[in-house]
Amino acid sequence: MKKILTILLALCLMLGMAACSDGSTEETAVEENETESTAEQAENTDGQTGKDTLVVFFSATGNTKGIAEKIAAIEDADLYEIKAAQEYTSEDLDWNDSESRSTTEQNDSSARPEIGSDPVSLEGYTTVYIGYPIWFGEEPRIMDTFVEKYDFNGITMIPFCTSSSSGIGRSGQNLAENAGSGNWLDGERFDAGASEEEIQSWIDGLQ
Repeated sequence: MKKILTILLALCLMLGMAACSDGSTEETAVEENETESTAEQAENTDGQTGKDTLVVFFSATGNTKGIAEKIAAIEDADLYEIKAAQEYTSEDLDWNDSESRSTTEQNDSSARPEIGSDPVSLEGYTTVYIGYPIWFGEEPRIMDTFVEKYDFNGITMIPFCTSSSSGIGRSGQNLAENAGSGNWLDGERFDAGASEEEIQSWIDGLQ
């Protein structure tokens, strides 16, 4: 009887070990699939999605981001956000303060705030919409940082901006001059709450 019990216990132990082994294999397979999926997503965020239109934008308060997302939806385009290495706070954006970060940057045409977001590949893109808020009648200096880093040869560049009242002014021309490459079209200013119909109408007029 003791021998039978010993055999039964041995069999149970063997079955338990086999079950644990199977579970470990399944978890490893899931981890491998998740790793492959993450790698694919990383590749797609590097501008290699097969699309020919990119929407680049900088948005300190979210207004320009909203317009950029609408343009990307209409054009079935990729999105790339320019993020400052040092994020802008509400105090930084206080235009009533002559010592605020945004004020001092805009008063210095040579200022080039550092970009914190990863570089974007422009390979395969033939059209780039480039958006930003208007600060003191011009583009934020971080936009100059961006355009001076890339080669836009063979790309149609289309500026757009958001502001509560100011027009796009010379900001598009400033960017074109600082970039020194690309075929730059005239830009357009939008209210933060511009509708998709308004944006679609503008895009149709670019054709």
